[in-house]
Amino acid sequence: MQNEWQGFQQVSDDVMLQKVDTTFPKKGLTEIADVICNLPKDKKFISKIEKLINDRKTMFFESNALDWAMAETLAYGSLMTEGYNVRISGQDVERGTFSHRHAVVKVEDSEEEVVLLSNLKNAEGKFYIYNSFLSEYGVLGFDYGYALASPNTLTIWEAQFGDFSNGAQIMIDQYISCGEDKWNNQNGIVLLLPHGYEGQGAEHSSARMERYLQLCARHNMFVADCTTPANFFHLLRRQMKTKYRKPLVVFTPKSLLRDPRVVSTVEEFATGSFQETIDDTAVNKKDVKTLVFCTGKFYYDLHTERENLGRKDVALIRIEQLFPLPTEQLKAIIASYSKADDFVWAQEEPKNMGAYSYMLMNFDLVKWRLASLKAYAAPAAGSYTRAKRRQADAIRMVFDKNLFQ
Repeated sequence: MQNEWQGFQQVSDDVMLQKVDTTFPKKGLTEIADVICNLPKDKKFISKIEKLINDRKTMFFESNALDWAMAETLAYGSLMTEGYNVRISGQDVERGTFSHRHAVVKVEDSEEEVVLLSNLKNAEGKFYIYNSFLSEYGVLGFDYGYALASPNTLTIWEAQFGDFSNGAQIMIDQYISCGEDKWNNQNGIVLLLPHGYEGQGAEHSSARMERYLQLCARHNMFVADCTTPANFFHLLRRQMKTKYRKPLVVFTPKSLLRDPRVVSTVEEFATGSFQETIDDTAVNKKDVKTLVFCTGKFYYDLHTERENLGRKDVALIRIEQLFPLPTEQLKAIIASYSKADDFVWAQEEPKNMGAYSYMLMNFDLVKWRLASLKAYAAPAAGSYTRAKRRQADAIRMVFDKNLFQ
């Protein structure tokens, strides 16, 4: 496939950590929003769909507070405008497992399917999205091959819940994590794995972050866990804007899809870039004695508790990209907190899961104090009450040194 891959380069970790221009003009975003925020006037849709689309119009054109679904849709639209194709598969991806995406909507009286992204006037790229049957091994294998044959298509496979990827483990272990090392074949497949402890039980909580991090080596993939819509937008765009291709594993949220705190401005989409780390801008660095490092949804749980306690001596540092680990950025952040002497790794996963062991192995500049659940065989409790109690214990450990693991 030399013709398809002409112009692409093989790169190492240092290049993967270089900034990529993922900006997109505000005018272009507005043109995309105008299409995806308006249903065809000659067709009738159920009231829920009409409200959802109108809410998106309001968030873009009035409140300037864009949520996760809007960020995702704008990322696809912007890439299509630039000539890239977008392909998504997985169970219930057209609507989205958590009813956030609605990439395909149906006319009320005829079941006719309407794909608003396909109405972009100036887009050279095409949008393909398919609800696939629940055979992760077969579907992910097909999409890995699709990405191999079409490097200019953003090819995405989404697990309905993150740990449903267990069924595709052979593809992940034998191909995605090591294909470039084995056969010199690059691949830009993207895995969207919903992850986050919401008291839903073992099979609906964890995307098994630890398994992917154990597979990371020799610049073989990206692993990310974003906390803002804008960062997710730039992450998806970065996947296509580089001169190389690497698999991308993203631990995507569930409750955060509708959390009013999880929003970004249009300007952050238009002028920003992907941030591997996010420092704490809500504290005075001279007052901080405890530096808490975390990733993903748990940040918002910790932020809420810090506000409740009124703790101004605790800073919350978000690691948005776990591999390649932005070590130099983390060193610079730590150096900026001159009085900090307590360094916490905080996670909602049990001690033997999540990113804790990975951070111990890859970042030994500080001595970590762990705040997490104790080690368990199952990823999460089967009882909602027990799950909430365990998570509350992990949060308390962050703010009380006497409770550490």
